[in-house]
Amino acid sequence: MENEGVTLPADFQFSQGSLQDYVDCPRRFQLRYIQRLAWPAVEAEPALENERHLQQGAAFHRLVHQHLLGLSPERLSSTITDEDLSRWWHNYLESGPADLLASRYPEVILSAPVSGHRLVAKYDLIAVDPVLSKVEREVEGSGQRADFGEPLGLSSGRRLSRAVILEWKTSCKRPRRKWLAERLQTRVYPYLLVRAGSHLLEIGDWRLEIGNWRSFQPEQIEMVYWFANFPDDPERFAYDIAQYDADDDYLASLVEEIKSLADEDFPLTTQERRCRYCPYRSLCQRGVRAGALDEAEDEPEWGDDFEIALDFEQIAEIEY
Repeated sequence: MENEGVTLPADFQFSQGSLQDYVDCPRRFQLRYIQRLAWPAVEAEPALENERHLQQGAAFHRLVHQHLLGLSPERLSSTITDEDLSRWWHNYLESGPADLLASRYPEVILSAPVSGHRLVAKYDLIAVDPVLSKVEREVEGSGQRADFGEPLGLSSGRRLSRAVILEWKTSCKRPRRKWLAERLQTRVYPYLLVRAGSHLLEIGDWRLEIGNWRSFQPEQIEMVYWFANFPDDPERFAYDIAQYDADDDYLASLVEEIKSLADEDFPLTTQERRCRYCPYRSLCQRGVRAGALDEAEDEPEWGDDFEIALDFEQIAEIEY
């Protein structure tokens, strides 16, 4: 009998977190996102230390967000009582990214359609530097046409020198570059910025008119992971058109693969080491004890379950 793939709801929306769960273990994806099964198990040990780490990680993200919105460091510092949080905050103030660009957009949510479903991402920060290209600088104010065939002026789009995606990480262990490069977050975030981030383009203090929004080019985008425990050792990933095309094909094929599956088609991962930090490990008879907190390269995505209940008025998207 042909598999009609009716398991996935038609309105299901994907995130880098849900796609990562599928890639790591199809059964985990099924339990978490299709069956919505809450399973009472810790993800890392010691359990109390892990819980505290989760809370302080979320608190750190809130501090940085508030700082980027304009609250003073002194005021924010006065709210900190935890030692680790205080150290992370100090590292951020003293050794945070030094090249934050002119226009900063914290906690932006972008969305675009992929194979008939919505792909959504919530960014810690997107920083944009709007500048004129050399040709545009030469002809600005002259009324001549730039090399892309449109008159310059307030209503025309200036090209971007850079757009930087910054993600704050509070993991105890510094992740390896190869591991980060293979994560869905590293692929989804730059990809969605190209697909759905054109509204972030600005000229000085004036936003472009809607009809003049221009998409980011892949080569203009860089993704940076900044580690609160390793402030002087960020990880940077440049982006380009070849990677964008590869991501476009990969993400579409991944969604199509998931759409094609029936209930019995979500197997357990064959790499049992991935089960150490999975809350479903005892349900799947893959062990009882959780992995050690200080050995985990990954960390929970703060609020990554936002794909379950989003306020779509807050989401920038492109049309189907």
